Amino acid sequence: MNVPEDLCYSSDHEWIRVDAGVVTIGITDYAQDALGDVVFVQVPDIGTNVVAGASFSEVESTKSVSDIYAPVSGVVVAVNDRLADTPERLNDDPYGAGWICRIEMSDAAELDALLDAAGYRSLIEQ
Repeated sequence: MNVPEDLCYSSDHEWIRVDAGVVTIGITDYAQDALGDVVFVQVPDIGTNVVAGASFSEVESTKSVSDIYAPVSGVVVAVNDRLADTPERLNDDPYGAGWICRIEMSDAAELDALLDAAGYRSLIEQ
């Protein structure tokens, strides 16, 4: 499984890229592999307030429907609209073109609860 060193991870299999108070969020390579072929992605609306640990998005695959949980609290400031027409981006490029949304964090201290790459690798190997 691909687990980039420069990202943070949630125990719910989301990845987080931090850039000056805004985080980009997607699902991990492990998550997309477990889901199988993604056929639909519900992205949140821009301006939506999200709370860490709460569901804010949904991914449907040929196997199941899975909630996506906010790893941090804040306001959605951007969404990947291209996923509406090409949801398979989550399978093809989970850490690049398959990003789901960007959130302006309201509490940067919530990042302390996330896993680094080594911690996430340990989680998925269990």
